[in-house]
Amino acid sequence: MESGSDRHVYAESILKICEFCVESPLDCVSGVTGADLEKRIVRIMTEGVARRLNFSRKLLLSLGGLVVVVLPVVFGLVNGTASRAGSQPQTKGANATVYEVASIKPNKSDNGLFKMMFEQNGFSATSVTMLMLIRTAYGVNDNQILGAPNWLNSEKYDIEARMDSAVADGLRKLSEDQRNVERRHMLQALLADRFKLTLHRETKQLGGYVLVIAKNGPKLKEAKPGDTYPNGFQGADGGSGAGMFKLGRFHRGRGELIGQGLPIAKLVRLLSENILNRGVLNNTGLTGSYDFTLQWTIADESQGPMFKGAEDDQQGTGSTTPPDSSGPSLFTAIQEQLGLKLESQKGPGQVLVIDHVEEPSEN
Repeated sequence: MESGSDRHVYAESILKICEFCVESPLDCVSGVTGADLEKRIVRIMTEGVARRLNFSRKLLLSLGGLVVVVLPVVFGLVNGTASRAGSQPQTKGANATVYEVASIKPNKSDNGLFKMMFEQNGFSATSVTMLMLIRTAYGVNDNQILGAPNWLNSEKYDIEARMDSAVADGLRKLSEDQRNVERRHMLQALLADRFKLTLHRETKQLGGYVLVIAKNGPKLKEAKPGDTYPNGFQGADGGSGAGMFKLGRFHRGRGELIGQGLPIAKLVRLLSENILNRGVLNNTGLTGSYDFTLQWTIADESQGPMFKGAEDDQQGTGSTTPPDSSGPSLFTAIQEQLGLKLESQKGPGQVLVIDHVEEPSEN
């Protein structure tokens, strides 16, 4: 205004800046602020110029104003972009990792043996049911799967799925937990594609157990690095079981579970997913791998599924060996033979409700 500019133009310019600040989608706009914008406009329109400035003061004032306007814009652009990028949802959708090729064939055998394992370049299963596949893909127990038609637990399949070499290389670079998550996602995608499986989640009250150390301490024999098992179990594919097992191996018969170099976490998973059909939390504090034999009497057929091979390069074999009818219950056997104890607990948990599923067509 000192240089002859019109007061109306100056006041209108301030209002335009404020309007631009309100309408802008950016997080970085510099605007005009003050305790009372209305009073400021009135003062501009009614008061005279308070002070005349020489050239040096005008230059300093101009530079200061430029810094005040530009710095918030630059700062806002950098931080605003980072903020929006960090808030973008992560989606899998069409970019989800899937198996490059998969073969699914019916299995009519009745020998009680079956295998299921994630391999470095894919997934392999022999004589497994769809219910077993859902449990493995989603990490749930039978009591967490609702709406399943009868054939899900009776029809058996052989599955061989292979991934692209680049995908396999990428998985090897992940941590074990990240790799397990991706493997489950890939199996979920396979079930959705070949079995047309769709489902949704609900929350219900579920019973479960906590595995703890019994009063007199654990009775497990800790496996040592380099231990070998010349009489190791024969697999469902007929392969030899002899040798050393990096992540352990197990055999399950009816009323019997034998572990060789088996991590305690895998024992907990077997109890949860294959024997009890209930959630089991590991509160033992044990971190090693162990050799053990567990034998018990099965009172009825409702005590869990017959058998499922473990994941992560572990192998398992199952059989229908009749149990000793005079033996202890599972809970007593765990306490007497392993020095561990199962304690009951109940709480809210997620269940899967099957909306649609189809028997797969042959390749």
